[in-house]
Amino acid sequence: MAHAHSHDHGSHGHSHGGAGHVHGATDKTRVLLAACLTGGFMVAEALGGWLTGSLALLADAGHMLTDAVALSLAWYAFHLGGRPATSRLTYGFGRVKTLVAYTNGLAIFVVAVWICYEAWQRFQAPPPVLGAPMLAVAGLGLLVNIAGFVILHGGDRENLNMRGALLHVMGDLLGSVAAIAAAIVILATGWTPIDPILSVLVAVLILGTAWRLMREAAHVLLEGVPASLDRDGIAGDLVKNVAGVREVHHMHLWTIDGDRNMATLHACLDEGVDAHRAVAAIKARLAAVHGIGHATVEPEYDHCADGDHDGHAHGHDQGHDHGHDHDEPAERRHYH
Repeated sequence: MAHAHSHDHGSHGHSHGGAGHVHGATDKTRVLLAACLTGGFMVAEALGGWLTGSLALLADAGHMLTDAVALSLAWYAFHLGGRPATSRLTYGFGRVKTLVAYTNGLAIFVVAVWICYEAWQRFQAPPPVLGAPMLAVAGLGLLVNIAGFVILHGGDRENLNMRGALLHVMGDLLGSVAAIAAAIVILATGWTPIDPILSVLVAVLILGTAWRLMREAAHVLLEGVPASLDRDGIAGDLVKNVAGVREVHHMHLWTIDGDRNMATLHACLDEGVDAHRAVAAIKARLAAVHGIGHATVEPEYDHCADGDHDGHAHGHDQGHDHGHDHDEPAERRHYH
């Protein structure tokens, strides 16, 4: 059949129009500025931590080191994401940003575990800490981190890559606040264990956010259904609102980078319905109502092309796609 597969090339990758490109360019610049700020001050903070004997400063410097690398990777991900698709990478490089976001979350986990281990060692045998220099370095670090936070906060917070970059800077900001608090306590009371205690507190605070970032990035990488979409609800909406469509199955929804949503589906049509018009109507509804800018629709009339001679469609691309009988009444439709 001439209409067996219909691809929406025109709308691919442009569901957000020019605004997406503007966001990408400004986000890329924001991340680069934050990387330069973070990397520049990281050296000063590491020296300050070593000279004063403060774990809070060393922990924050270590975190800033991973952040400088992570922010540089985030910038490079934005750089790659603007490249066109190739014959080998047909979706382009957009998912690099999600991969970097996942890596950033993993890096935060590693740093947080190291901080907790080092804090335990220091809590058992607290070393001397120079409070006044520690306070001065931590204060400067706070100013730098606030500047980085303000720069990134104006970016697109729906973008996982930007959220990963912002998370790193937030962790640095919290680290600077903890170092300042520890320095004040040490200057006022001389109680040095406050230094590792507050370092652990910062590590615990950023771990929860890092876990959420990794989970969301992993969901995109595993091609899970975007949180804003309901697969079965969308299938039911198409049956209800697109004339001539009596059933939708083998439906898969995913996103390339958290912004561009994709869909593939089989649409079972009533006899006599024009396949081209039905497919066009399905794509128009997916784009206008559900924000799915690229869809591949396979129209069918009798038996599913992936089914057996008894009319039961077998899952050809997912183990949980169960058999389906196209002769079921409308009120018992299933969405696979």
